[in-house]
Amino acid sequence: MGKNMSQKILIIEDNDQNLYMMTFLLKAHGFEIIAARDGKSGVALANQINPAVILLDIQLPGMDGYAVAAALRSTTGLERVPIVAVTSFAMLGDREKILSAGASDYIEKPINPDTFVEQIKKHVPKNS
Repeated sequence: MGKNMSQKILIIEDNDQNLYMMTFLLKAHGFEIIAARDGKSGVALANQINPAVILLDIQLPGMDGYAVAAALRSTTGLERVPIVAVTSFAMLGDREKILSAGASDYIEKPINPDTFVEQIKKHVPKNS
C-alpha cells in the first residue's frame, strides 16, 4: 500500500521560535506539520489526525509533557505512534523519566538543524 501522501507530524510546543524552527526544517523535507500549543489540544489533535510521529515539548502550560505522553500511550490507536520528546530541560534522570512516561526518543534543545530531521526520520514508519 504505497501512500504518496506526505506524512503528518504533530508538534506539541508552546514556544514560537522552537515551533517555527522545527516546522521549517520538517516541511523542507516534505512532512505535513500540525501544531498544538498545549498538551490538551495536542492529545485531542493526535486522536484526529493519526500522526506518523509526535514531537513533544516537556515544558508545556497546564498539562506537561509527561502527562501528555502518558495520555497518548493510554489512547487506543496511539499506543505505538513514536513520541520524540524535545526539551531544553535536561537534568539527570529526565531522559529516563520521559522515556518511561512513553516517549520513544529524546532530543535536546536547542535542536541541531543538521541532525534534527534525521533524528525524526528514523521514527517515521516506512510506507512501502
